[in-house]
Amino acid sequence: MAGVQSSSGSVMKSLVVKRSVVIAGHKTSVSVEEVFWKSLKEIAWSRHMGVSDLITAINSKRDYGNLSSAIRLFVFSVYREQPDLQVASSNAHES
Repeated sequence: MAGVQSSSGSVMKSLVVKRSVVIAGHKTSVSVEEVFWKSLKEIAWSRHMGVSDLITAINSKRDYGNLSSAIRLFVFSVYREQPDLQVASSNAHES
C-alpha cells in the first residue's frame, strides 16, 4: 500500500486501494477507498448480485469521469437516497 507523508514527517498508509475487477469479460482495475469498496459490496449483496455485475452496471451508465469516481458517486447516491441500507445490511450480516 502506498504511503503519504504527514506534516509531522511520519508516513501514513493511503486509504485508497487498487483492486482488479472484471467488467463484461475484460479485466481492469479501480482505485477506491476501503469504505467505498465495503459499501459497494453491501449494495451488491442487498440487490442479490455480484460486485462485478454491479460495477458493470455502474460502468454502463456513466457518462463522464473514470470508473473509480463513478463508483464513489454511485455509492454516495445510494446511501443518500436510502440511508437505512447500511443498517439493514449490517443487521443481515450479523444474523
